[in-house]
Amino acid sequence: MTTEEKIAFIADAFGKKFPAPETELNHESPFQLLIATILAAQATDRRVNTITADLFRACPDAESMSRMQLDDLKAIVRSINYYNNKAKNILAVSKTLSEKYGGQVPETREELENLPGVGRKTANVVLSNAFGQPVMAVDTHVHRVSNRMGLVDTGNPRDTEDALIAIIPPELVIRFHHYLVLHGRYTCKARKPLCSACPVVPACDYPDKRFDG
Repeated sequence: MTTEEKIAFIADAFGKKFPAPETELNHESPFQLLIATILAAQATDRRVNTITADLFRACPDAESMSRMQLDDLKAIVRSINYYNNKAKNILAVSKTLSEKYGGQVPETREELENLPGVGRKTANVVLSNAFGQPVMAVDTHVHRVSNRMGLVDTGNPRDTEDALIAIIPPELVIRFHHYLVLHGRYTCKARKPLCSACPVVPACDYPDKRFDG
């Protein structure tokens, strides 16, 4: 298959499997998505959703979050990895948004990446999911799956992002991100890919396919 044919095949197959793909982080606003994404670094979405159920009930927006005491915030998020730094960043982000942006999350990469604890991947998640911008957030699933399939041949997430953006039509970028994340999370797993359950095997270049369940 050519790259264009492979992308079309994958889009069709995953479009049937995931007809309405979206982030699995629970949120009701760009602010809540930003906070959930900060918490999600090196943590599962399931764990984050458990924590944010209580956190967002107490502090649903930047203004209320900015008024929290650091120790109280740490107590809510302490079951997550690196909770000390994440709590400090969440409080700092909330204060910055309240004081500089009227409590609203900015819609540009530069402004997002200038917020405490917000890197490129987090910014891309927010730009894509909250504001519908055709950017590619590359996590471990996106990096692994896109390389296994042969969509890209890259050694780090930033190169993967650039390579995917270069070949995926803009109107498919947001959906493709979700396709790759969901496929990597539930089927194309790191240690034991479930190739027997994979709908895109004909478009996959992975040499070590396994069909033993």
